[in-house]
Amino acid sequence: MRVAGAMYSNIQDCDEVFNFWEPLHYMDRGYGFQTWETSPQYSIRSWAYILLHFVSTQIPKQFLGTEKRPAFFAVRIFLAFISAYCETALYRAAVDKINYRAGRYLFFMLLVSSGMWIASTCNVFALLNWQLYSREHSAFLPSTFAMYANTLAFAWSIQPSSNTNIKRTMFATLAFATGAIVGWPFALAVAIPFAFEELFLYGTDGVTSNVVSWFARRWIRFATCAGTAALLAIPVVAMDTLFYGKLTIVPWNIIKYNIFPEAGRGPELYGSESAMFYVNNLILNFNVLVPLAFASLPALFITSIVDRKRLGDRPPPGSSSPYVLLAVRLAPIYLWFAIMSVQPHKEERFMYPIYPLLCFNAAVALYLTRGWLEVAYVKVTQSPYRASKATLFSRFTLSVVSAFMVISATRTLALWEYYHAPMTIVYRLESQELPRLLNTTGHITLPTPHDNPDNQYERHDEEKPRIDLAPLKKMDITLCYGKEWHRFPGHYLVPEGVRVEWIKSEFDGMLPGHFVATATDGGLFERMKGTKVVPTGLNDLNEEAPEFYVDVSSCDYLIDLDFPLNPTSTSLEPRYTADVATWERVTCQKFLDAKHSSLLTRALWMPGSLWQQNNEFGEYCLLRHKANVAAKEQQFVVRRDV
Repeated sequence: MRVAGAMYSNIQDCDEVFNFWEPLHYMDRGYGFQTWETSPQYSIRSWAYILLHFVSTQIPKQFLGTEKRPAFFAVRIFLAFISAYCETALYRAAVDKINYRAGRYLFFMLLVSSGMWIASTCNVFALLNWQLYSREHSAFLPSTFAMYANTLAFAWSIQPSSNTNIKRTMFATLAFATGAIVGWPFALAVAIPFAFEELFLYGTDGVTSNVVSWFARRWIRFATCAGTAALLAIPVVAMDTLFYGKLTIVPWNIIKYNIFPEAGRGPELYGSESAMFYVNNLILNFNVLVPLAFASLPALFITSIVDRKRLGDRPPPGSSSPYVLLAVRLAPIYLWFAIMSVQPHKEERFMYPIYPLLCFNAAVALYLTRGWLEVAYVKVTQSPYRASKATLFSRFTLSVVSAFMVISATRTLALWEYYHAPMTIVYRLESQELPRLLNTTGHITLPTPHDNPDNQYERHDEEKPRIDLAPLKKMDITLCYGKEWHRFPGHYLVPEGVRVEWIKSEFDGMLPGHFVATATDGGLFERMKGTKVVPTGLNDLNEEAPEFYVDVSSCDYLIDLDFPLNPTSTSLEPRYTADVATWERVTCQKFLDAKHSSLLTRALWMPGSLWQQNNEFGEYCLLRHKANVAAKEQQFVVRRDV
């Protein structure tokens, strides 16, 4: 399931593209877009984190040549395997330490969740004004890395704390620290309940005497594990210092920028949302699990009254109650949700670190609720034997999990059906238009119906012959984005020889600039020279840099979105698709017009015209500049005259 997500999920977050995929592409290929966050002047993105993914980009080169697209999917598949491993560890811990039924519910919740589909290998953009406006992406994000680390740490922390179980403390602490130091420092807040348990709860130790001595040993053990885990910061700081050319502690820079910003700076420059933002977002991605997850603590309290034996017999003297211990394990999502909700600037990816834990809470709540039904049934029938044979309880849990799975599947399908066009269009540029251009200029010869009776070239994209696009490098092809800049999927999906540029639109914030170009065959050490250069034009005030734009007349191709049923046009954002004198449509894909579509039908996908009639669609198009491309065809045509 995770590999399927890696191959077919959208790219949801432009921050993922510009702050992570593009720096990775620069390390790999020597060019790409750079944001102010990776400027040595600000240095709030970790090159150490980006470097973790570099090896994945090199493996396809050994088997598939220098083509870039396989490297993109290799990174995603690498993330898919990490996510699957961490989720499996959590599932096994739930089965072994909570209950096999709770583990079973958790398994299916993780497996089919549209939230996990998005967060595990791809990342989604924010809900803008409840319009379900999706910008596409894959989960190459620190918040996703923190999710992996928290999941693994939580799997260890489910075990009861004990002075004889130092492995639990060491591995959980190390995993939490890895997520914070390498990934996202704020994710360490998820570990607060774990730290509280380690420092103040007896666990299974059975402390009946020498309490002061016991606390001293516990605190020393925790401090030792925390200090050992903190050593991970040394290689991270060393690597970032090497790339930025100065002493750089990226986790501190992130905290300073977000918590202690200077006047006129800070994350609020990039938007703020109401307190309902995360509620709406979580419901969209986890539907019926959301009320279950947040009802888990009240459900635990009710169970302690009506079904006290559900979590086992009373603990031995000097040990913590299993209800207290489970309450500590259910607490992280409440704490994280509260912390993130009070922040003015909100993004969907900020919830990623607790996505698996939300499923855990929901699974526990469902397991406890089933217990209430069993108790009530026994009380009414006065027959535990009949209760053991009844199918009512399994049908109840099956109906909840099945409803969740169906709704999640329809949400996942909606993301593909409604918002996959930006990735499809870029692929069509590589697989159809550029081969056509090379064929026209005589650099390659494509099969014709006469040469290819099976019409091979006209079959599905994945069945087309691979074509060497190397001759494009001398043609200086320019692909432009205007108002669709935020859906640019990254240079890994754009062939070598095509330069991507921005044209002016109504957006008046700062767009990324180009990294200092280095030799494509210079290697990683050559790229490090470029990462130390302070670029001009980039700033942390979100102020526009006009020097990053090119004139639209210089573009050979343009990617643009048009809504012909609800057309809008301004001087900076004209309807390029309607300018048939200048632009020619190469290919177009449908793209949901969320503003003019029904809330339910745009959130979920169902087959049939009855459901789709409440949606309106626009056209996401690749446009060819007639004069510019024709001139290049004439300029670079291969002369075969004798």
